[in-house]
Amino acid sequence: MNIDAVRTFRERLTQGPVFGPFCKTCDPAMIEAMGHAGFDFVILDMEHGPNGLETLQHLIRAAEVSGLLPFVRTRPGNTELVGMALDVGAAGVQAPQVTTAEEAKAVVAAAKFAPQGERGVCRYVRAAAYSAIPAADYFPLANEALTIVQLEGKRALDNLEAILAVPGLDVVFVGPYDLSQSLGVPGQVDHPSVTACVQRIVAACVARKLACGTFTESPAGAAKWVARGLRYVSYSVDVGLLTSACAATVRELKAACKDG
Repeated sequence: MNIDAVRTFRERLTQGPVFGPFCKTCDPAMIEAMGHAGFDFVILDMEHGPNGLETLQHLIRAAEVSGLLPFVRTRPGNTELVGMALDVGAAGVQAPQVTTAEEAKAVVAAAKFAPQGERGVCRYVRAAAYSAIPAADYFPLANEALTIVQLEGKRALDNLEAILAVPGLDVVFVGPYDLSQSLGVPGQVDHPSVTACVQRIVAACVARKLACGTFTESPAGAAKWVARGLRYVSYSVDVGLLTSACAATVRELKAACKDG
């Protein structure tokens, strides 16, 4: 983990917005290209993507090379992956489907070394430069990695204030697609009921001066939530961005050749 990059990101997060896509790819070159394109961070997806720890560490290297901050979305209820992702160098973890304060506390405990948590102790890992970083330096520095929880359903809304009060959270992320399903309108992320719930979470985070994020698929959607106080913007997905860019290129090529 690049501690200077983490600290700089934390400062930028207080002002916002910061932008980054979810990533399904296993190809480091694609991650590196997105860094050179100017994104601030990437969310390497272990929940809905094919990556395991062996491919993940190469994607993290690619992010570091190109100036991206690499976060890892783990899997629902799987706190074991939290420490594993951090061991291979993730700058933070993003835990999905958090519904209670107890679950949020478990994520923090898995992400932090004592006294803040109970992450498994080992410095012979990539994050500690394979023991080149002295133990006295590594463990407190490692605790600066970001801890992000995703709130995605009605149960999380019922427990919202208790979750937000958990110490050690850096970002609360609203998952609009799972939230829409929980509200009975699956996939309708712009439905008034979904928008109202997202706004409720954003407003509660802003009141606590806790960074809030969500997923959006349009610049207009990003602008709407940034104007309401959101600072951590997950914009689309790597494979979707590639598909859209390719489709636009194909249309332009066909139009140009037809006109010619």
